[in-house]
This record gives sequence, C-alpha cells and structure tokens, in this order.
Amino acid sequence: MQAKSDLLAAKRQDTATKTKDKPRTGQRRSTTRMSAADRRAQILGKAFEFFSEYGLTAQTRALADACGVSQRLLYSAFPNKAALINAVYESNIAGPFKAIWFVQLRDRSVPLEQRLRQFYGEYYDTILTRGWLRLFLYASLAEVEMAPTYIADIIRNLLDIIIEEAAFEAGIALPDSPELRREMGWALHGNISHLAIRRHIYNDNTTLPVKRVIAMHVVAFLAGVPSMANSIE
Repeated sequence: MQAKSDLLAAKRQDTATKTKDKPRTGQRRSTTRMSAADRRAQILGKAFEFFSEYGLTAQTRALADACGVSQRLLYSAFPNKAALINAVYESNIAGPFKAIWFVQLRDRSVPLEQRLRQFYGEYYDTILTRGWLRLFLYASLAEVEMAPTYIADIIRNLLDIIIEEAAFEAGIALPDSPELRREMGWALHGNISHLAIRRHIYNDNTTLPVKRVIAMHVVAFLAGVPSMANSIE
C-alpha cells in the first residue's frame, strides 16, 4: 500500500515539475465538451482504473488529474467522493454480474458439472479480472462497504443456488442452517476466487489453463458435497 502511495506522489510531483517548467501561454487547458452522461461515464471508467491501482484513500485532486478533469468538473458529476465510490461499485463491481447466470445454474436439464464449469469459466473471465480484484481488495482494506455489500446482495444468493443444486443432484438433505449451507458453497466459490487472486495478484506463473483448474475444483466439490453434509452434526 505504501509503495503505491509513493508512486502516486512521485507521479504528481513529476507532473507538477513539468508544468512549472513550461512557459505560460495565458490560456488554460481546454476540456473536451461532452454530454453530462458521457462525462460521467468517462469519469467512472477512469476512477475504476485509478482506484484499482492506488486504492480508495487518495485525494480527489489526484483523482481529478487521473480523470483529466478539474475538481470542479468532477464534483459536478458526483457530489462527493463517497458518491463516486458508490457509483464505481454499481458500475464495475456489481454491474458485470449477469442475472442470467442464476437462471442457468438452476437449469436441471443440463448436468450440474457442466453448469458449474460454464458459470465459473464466464465468472472468472468477466468478474475476476485484475482490476476488479485489486479494487475489491483495496476496498476491503479501507473498510469500505463494497465487499460486504457484494457478498450480501449477490454471493449469498449464488451460494444458496449452488449448494441446493449440488444436494439435489446428490440426493442428500442439507443442514437447516443457511450459514452452514453457504460455507459448503464457499468450498467451491472460494477456490475459484483464490485461483484468480493467485493468477492476477500473486502473479502465479503456472501454465495450467484456467478452465482445466476450474473443472478440477468443480469435480472435487461435487464429490465432496455428501461428505460435507454427513460431517455436519
């Protein structure tokens, strides 16, 4: 975290030095005229990149510089930093999740192993990107409500579906406790999420194809569901 802060400070200092050394022309840098919606979308995209690289604690001046706008223009699109962070969550954290995935996971005309392999292949490619993971982890360290909100709004529902479908296919009863059922689901979801963290954050350079690793985790999970259910008293 400190290294990133130092890097950001160095970049701002370098920019300030270059600006100071340039001869003044008496004119301010012009800002490309855009519609309010386009400007907001531009700021959101740049903010996602910025927060993913430097975290959520940087000052809005640095953020405005990264977005290529003035602080005044930034605040004309978003009333405060909290509103911008919330918009980034809606657009870039929760936004990419496809509601159709819930429907597909419940489609019992397709074998469950196939459903899970397809879902997690798409989830890995669409959601678990480098930028998404970095922002999610930065938000968690900053104690911003992104992670708890995402888990409450999306992941709990996902885990419920996965374990219900796994129990149905295995012909077993699940424990009454929703918390215990979700912990069983985390046995798969946690492994896939950590696979992405290892690849994108830890820079694990293994050459195994992601889809092959996902298939392995899906098979292991389905085989272990009856044992997990029987182990719960």
